Amino acid sequence: MASENDVVLIYFEDKPAVFARIEAIQPDIKNSWYHVTLLLLTIPTQTVTWILLDSYINGSPFTMDGKPVRLEEVESVKVRMNQEGSSDSKEKRDQGKTGTVIPFKKS
Repeated sequence: MASENDVVLIYFEDKPAVFARIEAIQPDIKNSWYHVTLLLLTIPTQTVTWILLDSYINGSPFTMDGKPVRLEEVESVKVRMNQEGSSDSKEKRDQGKTGTVIPFKKS
């Protein structure tokens, strides 16, 4: 089951619509139902609370106002660190690049 601080992709009518971070999951008075507070990662951000079954939190489709909705947990990206502490070596980053660095000067 997705948990607090996980990022999910919300599908609306079978199309990816918005990313959200799960802020809180609190049990409802009804068994297997939860109050799920989501921070919608939009501009501006919005907070919503949905009452969902645990299976809906796990990705099963459901409907809201007759429209299909589904949550899909976003896998976190694992970054491999080299011995110097950076994610890529300088040789790999610079390989094949011939650009010029132009400094930003404030007028």
